[in-house]
Amino acid sequence: MDAHALDTAYQVLFVSGTVAFSISGALTAMEKRFDPFGVLIIAFSTAVGGGTIRDILIGKTAFWLQDTLYLYLILLGTIISLFFRKKLDYLRNTLMFFDTMGLGLFTILGAQIGLANGLSDISSLVLATITGTFGGVLRDVLVNDVPVIFRREIYATISIVGAALFLFLRKFEYFEYSAPLIPVFFIILIRFWVVHYKIALPNIYKK
Repeated sequence: MDAHALDTAYQVLFVSGTVAFSISGALTAMEKRFDPFGVLIIAFSTAVGGGTIRDILIGKTAFWLQDTLYLYLILLGTIISLFFRKKLDYLRNTLMFFDTMGLGLFTILGAQIGLANGLSDISSLVLATITGTFGGVLRDVLVNDVPVIFRREIYATISIVGAALFLFLRKFEYFEYSAPLIPVFFIILIRFWVVHYKIALPNIYKK
């Protein structure tokens, strides 16, 4: 993939993931009956949490400090959530939808950034999982919930498999342009599937 196409792919993933995760955070905060400022804080933390940790790990300035566009995107996602709150009859389903979108988009973005910074495949896989899941971890901690990746629901595992699929596909010239898109849709579809059928990891604490 040439440099221009790669930059465009980065931007699409960044923008889409930021808006999706900010809406996910805002909906969670509203479900907990936070005030508008609290909703904004949770939206912000969800949208930038994983990416901030990723940037710190690779020795870079947090992306949202370098480009304020993402702060405006978070504000946009928060406003959309606040204004359309009463129209969201199925809050939990809507929350899961945007959280899943953020998971898929930011997972593959994290893998791409890892590779662009000269990291190995396994290191890029770890960076992808952190980018995709840690915004949700921070969100859940701030609203006093047990983070979803620490529960039986399959969440981080999907992120890991999706990132591995991306790293595999990019080795083939045939998938040069579709390598980022296929794993994103894979993560989204698999998450919906496991939630719909209530598939979970085994309970190791059974008596």
